[in-house]
Amino acid sequence: MFASFSTALSAMNANSTAVDIVGNNLANLNTPGYKGSAAYFHDLMAQSMGSPTTQLGFGVAPPMTIRHFTQGAIQASGGALDAAIQGDGFFVVSDQGVQQYTRAGSFQVDLSGNLLTPTGERVQGWMATNGVVDSGGPIGNIVVPVGAIQVPQATQSFTLDGNLDASAAVGSAWSTTVKIYDSLGTSHVLTMNFTKADTNKWDYSITVPGEDLTAGTAGTPSELTSGTLTFAGDGALDPATVSPVTFDVTGLASGANDLTGLSWNLYNGTAGRITQYGQSSAASANSQDGRSAAQLTQVSMGDGGLLLATYSSGQQVLVGQLAMASIRNPESLLAVGNNDYQISAGSAAPSIGTPGTGGRGDVSGGSLESSNVDIATEFTRLIVLQSSYQANAKVVTTVNQMSQTTTNLIT
Repeated sequence: MFASFSTALSAMNANSTAVDIVGNNLANLNTPGYKGSAAYFHDLMAQSMGSPTTQLGFGVAPPMTIRHFTQGAIQASGGALDAAIQGDGFFVVSDQGVQQYTRAGSFQVDLSGNLLTPTGERVQGWMATNGVVDSGGPIGNIVVPVGAIQVPQATQSFTLDGNLDASAAVGSAWSTTVKIYDSLGTSHVLTMNFTKADTNKWDYSITVPGEDLTAGTAGTPSELTSGTLTFAGDGALDPATVSPVTFDVTGLASGANDLTGLSWNLYNGTAGRITQYGQSSAASANSQDGRSAAQLTQVSMGDGGLLLATYSSGQQVLVGQLAMASIRNPESLLAVGNNDYQISAGSAAPSIGTPGTGGRGDVSGGSLESSNVDIATEFTRLIVLQSSYQANAKVVTTVNQMSQTTTNLIT
């Protein structure tokens, strides 16, 4: 009979621990990336009393705690650097050189440009070189170019897509413009002039404002190059047309380096960019590979864990890639606070790579993963645990009354 004291007390202690677990789950109901835990009970060794068929248990052991890494809801957060994992895997962070793992993707940047968690751990990944990421190398701290100025880039080639009116009379003229940049980031407007010379033939000339050149005359266009475009009977550019058309822009008044070997690419693969059909002459698109100097305006997280820098010129440049770790038995991880986990002796070796590869989940930019705690489930557990605690407390009071009755028999 008196073993019932320890049996009931073990149950009260176990239920009290389980209530602590439920309380911690409810406390982290709004913690991004939090994974709820559940208490798992198991009984203690039973004792045979008189015969093998009469066994008395010794109660319940302290419950095991198992964390459930089920998917939390993905919600748009509006945070430029927020990231959410859809599927398996963890973000990799470093705390004083110790590698840790987290599902919480609410990142931020410090004054030095380090990408950090809200509690200061450094986010790990790969830095891009000229917009290219080598994910085959070792991971390291991600540092974004805070306050950086994007250096200008002189135009080396440009394209023009459009149509020249096949029904136009000989001598008809049409022109359009293409903007290019020199080595100082100063823009220059090229004027593309087309004049119909004959059936299926158009003469062209490319000019730049005279004031843009030291040898030019303000208000008078300076010709840079000229030639003839020939078209086949189907309106396509004659395959014999030499492409690209190359020319130089020398003596720039801005003081920039000469634009030598500037290329006008007439083909997109094997298809001519300029056509001659019976429609009005018009440009449909143009492009060039130069840029002006620009200030960094924003660094944001894109889908796939790509870190993108946006400049005042409107150009986006890839500056980094988040690393993700896949761990086959995440339940073995040890929670160390700050939404982080460390591997334990029973954890499988982390497999680190890019999102969406090797069984790793995808990353959604501008979003956060919510806690996977279900409030209804936790309240249900709380009621059951409270009832169990009260029932075992009743056992203690009952056994106490029985022991008092036994004592009174002796006295």
